[in-house]
Amino acid sequence: MLKGANIPVPADSVRVEVGWRTGPGVPDVDASALLLASSGRVRSDGDLVFYNQARHSSGAVRHEGRRPEGDAVTDTLAVDLDRVEPAIEKVVVAASADGGDFGRVPELRVRVLDAGSGAELARFDSRDATVETAFVLGELYRRQGVWKFRAVGQGYDSGLAGLATDFGIAVDEPQAPPSPPVAAPPAPAAVPSPSPQPPRPAPRPVRLSKVTLTKEAPTVSLAKQGGTSGAMRVNLNWRTSGRSGGWGSRLSRALAPQAGPDLDLCALYELTDGSKGVVQALGDAFGALHRPPYLHLDGDDRTGAVETGENLTINLDHRESFRRILIFVTIYEGARSFAGLHATVTLTPRHGAPVDFSLDECDLPSTVCALALITNDGGDLLVRRESRFLVPERGVSPQRTVDQAYGWGMRWTPGRK
Repeated sequence: MLKGANIPVPADSVRVEVGWRTGPGVPDVDASALLLASSGRVRSDGDLVFYNQARHSSGAVRHEGRRPEGDAVTDTLAVDLDRVEPAIEKVVVAASADGGDFGRVPELRVRVLDAGSGAELARFDSRDATVETAFVLGELYRRQGVWKFRAVGQGYDSGLAGLATDFGIAVDEPQAPPSPPVAAPPAPAAVPSPSPQPPRPAPRPVRLSKVTLTKEAPTVSLAKQGGTSGAMRVNLNWRTSGRSGGWGSRLSRALAPQAGPDLDLCALYELTDGSKGVVQALGDAFGALHRPPYLHLDGDDRTGAVETGENLTINLDHRESFRRILIFVTIYEGARSFAGLHATVTLTPRHGAPVDFSLDECDLPSTVCALALITNDGGDLLVRRESRFLVPERGVSPQRTVDQAYGWGMRWTPGRK
């Protein structure tokens, strides 16, 4: 499509993929969506869908996350057009660049795919970006009861914060320290007046910050990011080369259970009282959130999708009880190695910025990967990216392998799920 062109969207549900090619010096790119009313602005801050606010309250728009495939990367939004509220006239598809401008992002593009068949319905390649740090790539809009997609290609040099503010979002940005007060002359005596009603508290602004761990910067303090209480979700999502999404629906998995690998998210824990254990689907060791070990595996999933996927919850209200937690993933069945797996790990605390990282490409016959190590440093929890693929010896389980690599010292017996 050319800039400004539009095309009908003959689908009830679509996937919108923002794609680019990464490499040295290429900024980090994130996709987002804004749901606009007839005023051309959002109704509230809840109408922004992005990495810190991944699902709209209506369920119509979801941020499904980033998926690397070699040096090509896509960040995906799912839009169920039938569920978009009548008050919403337009869903704007945008991207923001962190660490540089879009002039340094090669092959920036947006594709609209039929969520059912995977067929490409529209594509717009942006070729004229320069100093912009946020870009409106396109928009889904209603016209006489029909949904259409328009290629926009409009940029901002003020990043996601400037773009969001332009559409009516209140952004939580660091403020400069106030100037010292200046002495003022005495005010005249006040005239008595009725006591004013206390103002209603303003809604909390949207927080745009996030943390991406890399080989060069593998560690982050949760306390410094504001993640000191509440539940923290750990999500693992993945896909393999040649797939446009996760491993498909539950029905397709029931009909063809070997369609993809069964990955299990697990955690070894050691508490400050000396107790140790594992949280995993194997053996139904799902843990507990409000009693030791204060870790809970939400379920056992094979899709690799962000909305379901493999999720572990950590109760940060009991962070003083943790000595260390090792989050790892095993292949239960369906594959002999992580080769070809494109996976992203995201830790999302209730308060504070989310922490994410991608796994390195695996070139080993590995069936277990250490993802992240969380350690207690004087009451502060430090998260360290591991992304370490391990190869079990013959007859040694993946769990025992990761235990030996990190010196947990547990006794293991066979289990099943």
